[in-house]
Amino acid sequence: MSESWTWRLLDITGSEAEPGTSQPFPTQADAEAWIGGEWQGLLESGVESVTLLRDGVEVYGPMGLRPA
Repeated sequence: MSESWTWRLLDITGSEAEPGTSQPFPTQADAEAWIGGEWQGLLESGVESVTLLRDGVEVYGPMGLRPA
């Protein structure tokens, strides 16, 4: 059985933003690399924070996308 890593995408209210979750990734490193390259575009589209999921189970987050 292979793992599936996804990001839950959240808006400013903490509700799921469209499309709700990212595409699935085969590894945590792939998922983290994707968010590292996409966070600015996600922020511009209304995503304020993300939560990393492994097979639908929360690993960490929510993590804000705005710079500190």
